[in-house]
Amino acid sequence: MNQFVRIDEGESMIYLDNSATTKQHEQVTKTMLTYMERDFGNPSSLYSLGIAAEKAVKEARKKVLKAMGQQEGSLFFTSGGTEADSMAIFGTAMARKRRGKRIITSEVEHPAVLEACRRLEEEGFEVIRIKVDENCSLDMNQLASAVNDDTILITVMQVNNETGAIMPIEEINTCKKNAVLHTDSVQAFGKIALPKNADLISASSHKIHGPKGIGALWLKKGIHIQPFLVGGGQEFGMRSGTENVPAIAGFGTAAELTEQPADLTALRDYLLAGLKEEIADIKVNSPQDGCPAVLNVSFLGTKGEVLLHTLEQDGIYVSTGSACASNKKGQSHVLKAMGLTEREIEGAIRFSFGRYNTVSELDFVLEKVKGAVARFRRLGSFR
Repeated sequence: MNQFVRIDEGESMIYLDNSATTKQHEQVTKTMLTYMERDFGNPSSLYSLGIAAEKAVKEARKKVLKAMGQQEGSLFFTSGGTEADSMAIFGTAMARKRRGKRIITSEVEHPAVLEACRRLEEEGFEVIRIKVDENCSLDMNQLASAVNDDTILITVMQVNNETGAIMPIEEINTCKKNAVLHTDSVQAFGKIALPKNADLISASSHKIHGPKGIGALWLKKGIHIQPFLVGGGQEFGMRSGTENVPAIAGFGTAAELTEQPADLTALRDYLLAGLKEEIADIKVNSPQDGCPAVLNVSFLGTKGEVLLHTLEQDGIYVSTGSACASNKKGQSHVLKAMGLTEREIEGAIRFSFGRYNTVSELDFVLEKVKGAVARFRRLGSFR
């Protein structure tokens, strides 16, 4: 693999925003083309084209289940991680609303979870939002105290998408009482082991070098939720609509490829050591024991958005936070919940790694980040 990913003649880039999306693997593309050009039938059709498509969906389901480390339970394909979260949250709330109205989540969830909980709150459910500390660690005392007989759902992400902090899903399971435990594992899937004791797990394809527009929700055996989409009864009646066979097959291939994971720890540690050595006045916002795919750093005396666009001119792609919330005004709700100052939040950059990154290209990144930060600080750009 070349050091730089070619995007046009005479142009190259270093892509370090893999938490937003990943470059699709060439084998994934080949798999998808088969079901676009040859075996393009509807999986519900009874003739050979339909049977071939149905077989592709079944095989992909097995591959994703295996990659998730699940041997039992049910897996339903969705249009992505957001729909998987909505399916889990709304489906659980509707199925269990006669048992109680309390839902517990955290202050640092992905917008897909926060907005779903907010909608349920508007419909009369009680939502308890658990705080985090300066390391993005969940306040387990507050969570344990919040669980009561009225609690029907706890939804906490496994890996925070902005800092890489790993949430204690297994510990939450021990104090959930009769509640259903859902975890958004979109940033964890393919990078670290998924929890064994969650009741529902959301995953997404385009975070593991698969296609966009396809995700999955896993349900533990014995867990029942109401269907989120109704109609023709596809996906065992849980998610109606003609299956996106090319994307599902591509997701299966991408899941299979996670069995040969990249060494993301080496990438994160190398970049972090270089930043600490080369640049003064930085604040590392990612915990040491976090998921190695994410490194969030505040460069004091700069503005992250300006730094982002300056690095882009050198073919380096990073982000200032969650891509799903980047079009909304305001500061990062995650960094704010962690207690960072306005100055620290405005100077924050997220580097996130994938299988196509190399240690050697990070030397170029360090050089360009160091130069950009020094230039901004000399000019006094942070006001």
